[in-house]
Amino acid sequence: MGIERTYEEINQKIRSGKAVVLTAEEVVELVAEKGVAGAAAKVDVVTTGTFGPMCSSGLFLNFGHPKPRIKMNEVYLNTVPAYAGVAAVDAYLGATALPPGDPRNRNHPGEFLYGGGHVIEDLVAGKEIRLEAFGYGTDCYPLKKIETTFRLSEINEATLYNPRNAYQNYSVAVNLGQKTIYTYMGILKPRLGNANYSSAGQLSPLLNDPLLKTIGIGTRIFLGGGRGYVAWHGTQHNPSVERGENEVPKTSAATIAVVGDLKQMHWRWLRGLSFLGYGATLQVGLGIPIPILNEEIMQYCAVKDEEIFAPVVDFSRDYPYREERDLGLVSYAELKSGSVKICDREVPTASLSSYAGAREIATTLKEWIMAGNFTLTRPVAPLPSVEAGIKLQPLPQRNPHRGGI
Repeated sequence: MGIERTYEEINQKIRSGKAVVLTAEEVVELVAEKGVAGAAAKVDVVTTGTFGPMCSSGLFLNFGHPKPRIKMNEVYLNTVPAYAGVAAVDAYLGATALPPGDPRNRNHPGEFLYGGGHVIEDLVAGKEIRLEAFGYGTDCYPLKKIETTFRLSEINEATLYNPRNAYQNYSVAVNLGQKTIYTYMGILKPRLGNANYSSAGQLSPLLNDPLLKTIGIGTRIFLGGGRGYVAWHGTQHNPSVERGENEVPKTSAATIAVVGDLKQMHWRWLRGLSFLGYGATLQVGLGIPIPILNEEIMQYCAVKDEEIFAPVVDFSRDYPYREERDLGLVSYAELKSGSVKICDREVPTASLSSYAGAREIATTLKEWIMAGNFTLTRPVAPLPSVEAGIKLQPLPQRNPHRGGI
C-alpha cells in the first residue's frame, strides 16, 4: 500500500513542528538514495523556487482621497504612468510601463533606465514616491490636479497582482542572424554567438508539479518575500503541449496569476530591471510548497535537470515573425554546464534567472514551514490542465493590408 496523506495531516505536522520538509534540489538526492517510495514515506513537503524577470506583473494601488476629493484620470508615479481607468483613486501600475519622456529605442539600443518595475522596487523598499494625478472634475470629485509624495506605509492598499508568472519551462533564445539583437531574453550575439535561457529547472515550481495536481486557485505561496496566493491560471496558460514520459512539457506551457499584499514583501525579491534595447520589467521571487500526498507527487518532485528539456528558438527571425523551425531540444543540465551544442556548434549559455536566488527562496520557504509559520492550503479549484485542451491562438488579422500591429 503506497503512502497517502491529506493536507490536514500535513498541516497538523507543520503546527506541531514535526513536518519533514526538503527543497526540490535536496529531494533529488534523497530519491537517488532511498527510491521514490522511501522518499515519499519520509518527506511531507517539497519546496520550490524561481527568481527571474516576469514582465506580466504589476500593482493595484489605492491612494485614499485628498481634500477636496479627486477622480483621477491620469496618474504618474515618479513620472511613470499607471492605468487610472479603475476607480476614483485606484490605479494599476504595470512592470513594463515607461515615463513619457523616455527615449525608448529612438537611439537604439535604448537603456530604459527607469520603469514600472523600478517604481515597485522603490515602493517596497520604503522610498518616497512622487504622485502626480489629474482629473476632469465632477460635482462629487471637484479637484482637478494633485501633486504630493507618499511612502508605501502611508497609503491604504498596495496589492501585487501579476497576471502571468512562473512559466512552466521556456525557450532557449539564440540568434542565427548576422547582427547583434536586443530582446527580452537579453542581448543575443549573431551567428549563434550565445544562448540565453530563463528557468530554475529542477527547482522551478511548475516543473515539480507538471500536471498541476497540487497547485490551483488558492494555493499559498512565497511571493516577493511575503505570502501570496495563486489567483487564477496565468495569461498564455497553455498546458496542451508535447510532454516527455515524465509529463514535463517540452516547451512553454502552464502559467499562474498570483496576488499578495505588497506591504508584507521585501525589495530583495522584487527588483526593477532594465533590458538594453527592449524595456523595463520586474524580477520576481516566487516559491511554491508541494505537499507529498502520495508517491506519484514525489516522483514528479524528483525530476532532475537532465530530464527537463527546452526548445531552442531563433530570435532573429523565427520568434518575431512566428516562423516554425525545429532547432532541437537541450536539457537544463546541458544549459547549466556553460555551453550547449546547437546546429553542431558549441554555444556558450547564460541564465536570465538566478539559480542561487531560486535556491534561497526554496530554502526560506522550507524554514518558514519547519518553524510552523507557513501552512499549506488546499486549492479551492484546479487550474486548467492537459485535459482542458487549451491551446494558444494567434491574434486574428482580418485585414491583411493593415500592416503591423
